Amino acid sequence: MICDATLKNRIKRAQGQMQGILQMMDQDQACIDILTQLKAVRSSIEKAIGILTTNNLLQTIEEQNDIKLDGLSEAINLIVKGI
Repeated sequence: MICDATLKNRIKRAQGQMQGILQMMDQDQACIDILTQLKAVRSSIEKAIGILTTNNLLQTIEEQNDIKLDGLSEAINLIVKGI
């Protein structure tokens, strides 16, 4: 599967958020603040899963049918936002 740069950047950003959460824990930050950040990471990961799954589906359809599916970015965004 070919992953585009935006998906990789999304995962790297979530990774950075996780490092920040570990630092918050080391600094004994308030539980509610840590929880808020964990929820943000979860949301980011869920969106990445939606993007990855949708892109994989499109790539599979294109490869198996020898066609090019253009102009579906708006539809993909609707699917990902629905997750």
